[in-house]
Amino acid sequence: MNINSSTQQNLYMHHEIFNHLCKLYLNNKLPNKILLSGEKGIGKATLGYHLINFVLSEDEEHSYNIKNNEINLENRSFKLIQNKSNPNFNLINVAEDKKNIDINQIRELIANLNKSSFNNKKRFVLVDNIELLNLNSINALLKVLEEPNENIYFILINNNKKVLPTLKSRCLNFKIFLTNEQSIKIINQLINDDIYNLVNKNLINYFTTPGKLYELLKLAEDIDINLMNGDLDVFLKSLIKSKTYKKNKPIIQIIYSFIEVYFRNNISTKNIRLFHLYHYFLKKINDTKIYNLDEETLFMEFQDKVLNG
Repeated sequence: MNINSSTQQNLYMHHEIFNHLCKLYLNNKLPNKILLSGEKGIGKATLGYHLINFVLSEDEEHSYNIKNNEINLENRSFKLIQNKSNPNFNLINVAEDKKNIDINQIRELIANLNKSSFNNKKRFVLVDNIELLNLNSINALLKVLEEPNENIYFILINNNKKVLPTLKSRCLNFKIFLTNEQSIKIINQLINDDIYNLVNKNLINYFTTPGKLYELLKLAEDIDINLMNGDLDVFLKSLIKSKTYKKNKPIIQIIYSFIEVYFRNNISTKNIRLFHLYHYFLKKINDTKIYNLDEETLFMEFQDKVLNG
């Protein structure tokens, strides 16, 4: 099971926006800077990759199937992107060992864009998780966006975070969303099963996007936990004890989410202590994200003060 955005042959939902962008391109009216915003895991990057393949495969064999919103897996441009060797495509995303997109990545991008093109095709830059750009990398990216180049297209992906006005104003903006029903339909198609047979309903109601549900399923498989069991205490203790989050960054976000779900399920006006702990740990989580603090210290404190308290 793999739902990496770059490998998705099919475009699930978002067809109206995709077809609109394709028509703009065919009429030579596609803006060079596009911002796709929405909750993490709903298919924004997948939408971007499908638009890129639609354009790059235009004059190639096995071109994009616009009728079925489908990438042909034999297409040359698609294969080159999978091999990270497509000269017309640059991906900017946070590195596995980093918490932010740093300025060196933008400098490397600038160097690549300044090189002569190997062909006359359009060139694409996909910047995923733009909320993870630090101040220096944002300023460097803004300078790149300000330089006019009709042959280079930027697709920026934002996970429902506040976007710098100077960045947003330079882009054609789209707000992407899925209903709960659409999310369930997509994840069921991806896993070829009914998610309600695999995951507790309370967790499904919190991990509301296909991407988040997939990460949850993958985590459960990796550390062998039963997601039909609604005991969050057990989940959290297992995750914190295993320390797998040190090697797998997405698990950190899942633990944050589990902590949020735990408080939501247990908090009440009668339990003043838990109410104060809820706000205390929300702030601790936020500070840990902003200031790149140590997650292990936070998780151990949560276990000591809440799970064991």
